[in-house]
Amino acid sequence: MHRLAPDEPRVCTYTGVTTLAAAASDLDGVLAGLGTAGRLVHLERIAARDARPAALARPLPPAVQGALGVDGFWCHQVEAIDLARAGRSVAVATGTASGKSLCFRAPIAETTTDPVHPGTALCLFPTKALARDQLRAFAALDLAGLVAAPFDGDCSPDERAWARRHATVVCTNPEMLHHGLLPHHRRWATFLMRLRYVVVDELHAFRGVFGSHVAHLLRRLRRLVALHRSGLRTARTEPTLVACSATIGAPAALAAALWGSPVTAVTDDGSPRGERLVALWQPPLLDGGHAVAPRLAPTSPPVAAERAGTAVLDDGHDTGRAPTRWSSGPTRGSAHVETALVLAGLVEAGHRVIAFVRSRRGVELVAADARRRLPAAQAGTVRPYRGGYLPAERREIEAELHGAALRGVVTTNALELGVDIGGLDACVLDGFPGTIASFWQQAGRAGRERRQSLAVLVAGDDQLDQWLVAHPGELFTRAPEPAVVNLANPYVLHPHLRCAAFEAPLTHDDERWWSGLLDDGIRDLVAAGVLQVRRPFGRSRSPSAVVATPGYPADGVGLRSGSGREVRITAVDGTPVGTVDASRAPELVHQGAVYLHQGAAFRVLELDLAGRRAMVVADPGVEHTMARTDVTVRMGAPEASRAVGGLTLALGAVEIESRVVGYQRRDARSGEVLGTAALEVAPTRLVTRGAWWTVPGDLLDAAGLHPDRWPGTLHAVEHAAIGILPLFAICDRWDVGGVSTVALEGGGAGTIVVHDAYPGGAGIAELAYAAADRHLAATLEVIETCPCTAGCPSCVQSPKCGNWNDPLDKAGAVSLLRKAL
Repeated sequence: MHRLAPDEPRVCTYTGVTTLAAAASDLDGVLAGLGTAGRLVHLERIAARDARPAALARPLPPAVQGALGVDGFWCHQVEAIDLARAGRSVAVATGTASGKSLCFRAPIAETTTDPVHPGTALCLFPTKALARDQLRAFAALDLAGLVAAPFDGDCSPDERAWARRHATVVCTNPEMLHHGLLPHHRRWATFLMRLRYVVVDELHAFRGVFGSHVAHLLRRLRRLVALHRSGLRTARTEPTLVACSATIGAPAALAAALWGSPVTAVTDDGSPRGERLVALWQPPLLDGGHAVAPRLAPTSPPVAAERAGTAVLDDGHDTGRAPTRWSSGPTRGSAHVETALVLAGLVEAGHRVIAFVRSRRGVELVAADARRRLPAAQAGTVRPYRGGYLPAERREIEAELHGAALRGVVTTNALELGVDIGGLDACVLDGFPGTIASFWQQAGRAGRERRQSLAVLVAGDDQLDQWLVAHPGELFTRAPEPAVVNLANPYVLHPHLRCAAFEAPLTHDDERWWSGLLDDGIRDLVAAGVLQVRRPFGRSRSPSAVVATPGYPADGVGLRSGSGREVRITAVDGTPVGTVDASRAPELVHQGAVYLHQGAAFRVLELDLAGRRAMVVADPGVEHTMARTDVTVRMGAPEASRAVGGLTLALGAVEIESRVVGYQRRDARSGEVLGTAALEVAPTRLVTRGAWWTVPGDLLDAAGLHPDRWPGTLHAVEHAAIGILPLFAICDRWDVGGVSTVALEGGGAGTIVVHDAYPGGAGIAELAYAAADRHLAATLEVIETCPCTAGCPSCVQSPKCGNWNDPLDKAGAVSLLRKAL
């Protein structure tokens, strides 16, 4: 691996061998022109590869083969199709643009057009955009008997009814399966009775709490299929799962955990690929607004780590705003600015580009900046795309992506998943997306036609991004991480058992779907008055559990967040502007907040949480706002504890209470504080899992720290520890938060808490507890090697901090960790 000095010739690396770049390609030339002031710190050149074709064990019907439009299949496609046709569930985990969709389109096309026993298929996608994209692909097959229809929140009631009556292939998402299909399964009896295949696309997206919800959804689906098939004379009593994923660790284990029965993995990628360039881009150090000499990589070896995860949130907050610069000495330039610079340069050079940004607000800022940098004739060819847009807006942008109208799109991970947007030359990542799997998924969106492609990772100034830039080999040699789900989380299990009881009474026979979980779950729900036990009657020989409360249990069960509800953002006259999840509304659309949508700024006049509505008016957009949050933590009795150096580490249940108490107004360009305002917002309460370090007072004394410095020291350690945690725990950016305090009852002189950000937990606290020794050593390295003097976003500051990064003591954090370790 090689890092480039500012004046060094461009060097390309492949399998550890470095050679001077010969005739530079156009993409190389754009990089050279933009990568001044030490920005281009590493360039990896990954060679092209040839295809490896194979033949199916049994040819497809000629009409199906012709409709698919392919002469043959690659080896991984053949393996997957043969397994699926034999009724064996399969998980295909190969690279982006490796033709995974054919692995389910081919068997689905065959079964829906079978003249003797035609079957149906349910295709589950994590986003509506992906479902609509695959819907177009099914419709293009133009096969009699294959009738594909969408079933999502954008469909009208008539469209949903039509799908129920006529569709043989239904493209949907987890929310619509949960709310729209399963509770009304009797209307879908014919479809479910003939269900042959269930597709779970982008398998790697179904992890953590979201994946745990989907695992219960799929058990409910399989249970209802068995119910509607009971009494039928058929050799096939179960649908077959076809799961597709970007490259992840242990794909079969994740698929089996979601599906509830064994799954075979297909991972030998036989697809061709063009040459790929991967550049690591470091925003320059700034001193008084001017670039200074770049920092070289630390000489210390990479931190040993078993896992890498996703960039996580300190204090459970994500404002999506530019980091606050409170440190003295040089600081890094904005990753948003650098992303816009690279995006605009590539578009101006004639390339089609996608840029991934980690927050909704960041999407708007980067798109606007890129348009400002482009000539007037090209400015309109760059557009933002993110969640919260109205359906008509999303459809318009998606249509432009499929055509040639757009040259650049700036998006959240809404377009990370396999939407076929075709013809992309380059991908720019505004910060590391969190997991190796997500990184390669995003990078692989470019170069889908066997051409040379470019991926540029612009390092953010948080701890994890800076660690990866300092250790570039980790990005190319670290194995893709496995994903985990937690079916036993009672906050996930109990709502789904209630939903299942609404769909059909629960009996002892349902142990097959919830092995080891059913009895205790029913007992808890009966005790809570949610379910009631019905004695055996008629031919039944066992009791059953039925719903004891009115209404649809599916309502109010959020699959992706704790709230499961959205706040509608509207203008004063009622015109819809967008939506935001109710759990984030107090921080993002509180009264007085500035909200960005499609590049336009709005000022929030009123937030009505009970009515789930925020009222806004147009705003000049010359400032942004940052909420301030007070957090209180209470820990239960430790379930486990051990010593980590001079600290005591514990694991157990924690309760987090947070309240938005005010907000800060900042100049949108300079970041200068313009003023503050108080707020009164009802508190939110979270009961979850946490790992916490107890810091004894004598250790703080031994580190030479006066009690006045203890709060800032603990706060700084908390920020740095949370920033580097994804190297050791499989987590999504919404899956973790943290709290630090000096005077916690029963906690000694100081306590630092890292907690799961979902009710009941997602298993992250347990992973943090197990990896604490390596985790704290890496935390110390991150703080020590940062060149700032008083603390910056690359070490101890967090742009998501609910206390506006006050107080922070970088030197105190170094002294404490050195003494503790």
